[in-house]
Amino acid sequence: MAGNSQRKGSVRKSSKKPTAGSGGRVRRGLEGKGPTPKAKDRPNHKAYKARQQAARQQAARPRRKSGTDAEWVAGRNAVVEVLRAGIPVTGIYVAEGTDRDGRLREAFKLAADHGISLLEVTRTELDRLTDGAVHQGLAARIPAYEYAHPDDLLARAADAGEEPLVVALDSVTDPRNLGAVVRSASGFGAHGVLVPERRAAGMTAAAWKTSAGAAARIPVAQAVNLTRQLKAYQEAGCMVVGLAADGDVSLPELTSPDGLATGPLVLVVGAEGDGLSRLVAETCDQLVSIPMANQLESLNAGVAASVTLYAIAQARGLTR
Repeated sequence: MAGNSQRKGSVRKSSKKPTAGSGGRVRRGLEGKGPTPKAKDRPNHKAYKARQQAARQQAARPRRKSGTDAEWVAGRNAVVEVLRAGIPVTGIYVAEGTDRDGRLREAFKLAADHGISLLEVTRTELDRLTDGAVHQGLAARIPAYEYAHPDDLLARAADAGEEPLVVALDSVTDPRNLGAVVRSASGFGAHGVLVPERRAAGMTAAAWKTSAGAAARIPVAQAVNLTRQLKAYQEAGCMVVGLAADGDVSLPELTSPDGLATGPLVLVVGAEGDGLSRLVAETCDQLVSIPMANQLESLNAGVAASVTLYAIAQARGLTR
């Protein structure tokens, strides 16, 4: 009955928690949520969706060339010369509506002969791929060169059962000089060419062309730090000699029967004019000069390397 305190459940139990209300457990629901996000940050807003779509399109676009990406050769004459030289090409790109002349037809024929794919794109797309170069409606894509490891050059000599001969370039920035050195190194029995990773010429299309195909027959390695790598070669038993106008010994002394030419050797060639850098020159075991009739004359890196490599090849009995 009402008021009967003995009836089970008739007494209301007290609660220690406050009654729910605007000042109780729902207080957090009344707190502010901060400033309204910008339209581009709200998932349901069209500005956010447009931003996401643009990001997806950007990710799907081919990357432009960089130091480690593929290289683009633009222009009809340049593309034809690249194909004639046998430089590795992964694709020939022609703009829609380009007039077919003799050079274009030759490029198509050379591409077909070498099994190179031919792709037709819009002129706007070709402008973008070649970074705005004057392409005349034709461009070639050359893959990034795969450099060897510096240790591979010594391993190549060991596999052939020969004394190592490596050509290292110090601050040579002209790719045509690099190509000429690669060609001479291949022709005179060197086991590879070493170039610095920075502030030096790399194996670009110009270097490939100047090498006349030798770049496919002899490895080119990159060193993060040239001086450190030269010291590593010394620890491996190689003598390191650098070419310098004021060298301690002359080239005939180097290639004499008692000279160093027949043993494990690293030949370092510097840039024309500046020559070897100070640290590289100090690292060399000997500095060698090339005798000349006129002391006022100087040789560029490609010619100096060729002269020296020929003399070394003679001393090693490699020339006919």
